[in-house]
Parts: sequence; structure tokens; C-alpha cells
Amino acid sequence: MGGSGSKAKGVWPFSGSGGESGNDGNEQSLARLKGSKNATPFVFTRRSSLYYDEDGDLAHEFYEETVVTKNGRKKSKLKRIQKNLIPQGIVKLDHPCIHVDFPIVLCEV
Repeated sequence: MGGSGSKAKGVWPFSGSGGESGNDGNEQSLARLKGSKNATPFVFTRRSSLYYDEDGDLAHEFYEETVVTKNGRKKSKLKRIQKNLIPQGIVKLDHPCIHVDFPIVLCEV
């Protein structure tokens, strides 16, 4: 779990100069956001999990029907196609999402 988080240890993408102690937790987090000008807590794009096949069709998985003859009986099977697939690439999100590594608690129960 947590496979989409940052891989670097001890590095927060939203931290400014860091090391501000003595502040309330919420004020410290807001100060981090204001100090960093190039980082935003929102994600506007993501990598798509869809693929194009040779015909230009778009789907998660592609299958091909094959006929297998065994003991004189014909049986059809579905064979998964994994070659000649082109990933869709980066997709723009309809609504921005909050980044996985966002350091502020949004809701406390």
C-alpha cells in the first residue's frame, strides 16, 4: 500500500524552509505551504491505466478468442494479448485531487 507516495526519505515536497518549531501544528503546515512557491497540494494529471491496441481500441485489457481442438472436440478459449499495446499516457483530471504526501490533517475524528 502507499505505492504512489514519494520514495525519498525525510523529504516533503510541500515543505518550505522546514525546521520551524514552537508553532501550532496547523500554523506550521500553513507556513510550509506559503514558503514553497513551486509546490502545490493539488494533482491535476495522472498516468492512465488504459492501452491502445493495433486497431486503435482503448481498454484496460485485450483478449483474443482462440479455438483449441482437444480429442476431436473444439473448445474456444480467450488468450490475453500483452504485445503491441501502447499506453494512453498522461490524462488530465476533471477535478484536482490532493497529493498523497500532503502534510496537513484535513479531518480529525
